[in-house]
Amino acid sequence: MTIDPTDWVPDSCTLPTAQRPMRVAEFDQFFTDAVQRAERPGRTRLDLLIDTDAVPLGRDLAARETDCCSFFTFTFEPAAGGSVLHIDVPLAHVEVLDALETRIGTASR
Repeated sequence: MTIDPTDWVPDSCTLPTAQRPMRVAEFDQFFTDAVQRAERPGRTRLDLLIDTDAVPLGRDLAARETDCCSFFTFTFEPAAGGSVLHIDVPLAHVEVLDALETRIGTASR
């Protein structure tokens, strides 16, 4: 059975369908290369401790993702051992955050 990696993308996403697999692959690579730890402090927030040198790429991905999925809020905060990328969504889009958390868990294995 093959699972479509974009089947969790919300209808409100304006990224052209043909570009979605490439964006998913970019995030997967970012998760694999940069994420040291993921925590879920609340239902609508996911915090990622990322390598400091990955912040520029993280900001770029966050900006592009916000352009097509405006419900995301990405913020960066310096932290010991790296930087924390806070990803927030409204309750109506918590399933997207769940999917990201799952992808991060898969990428870090």
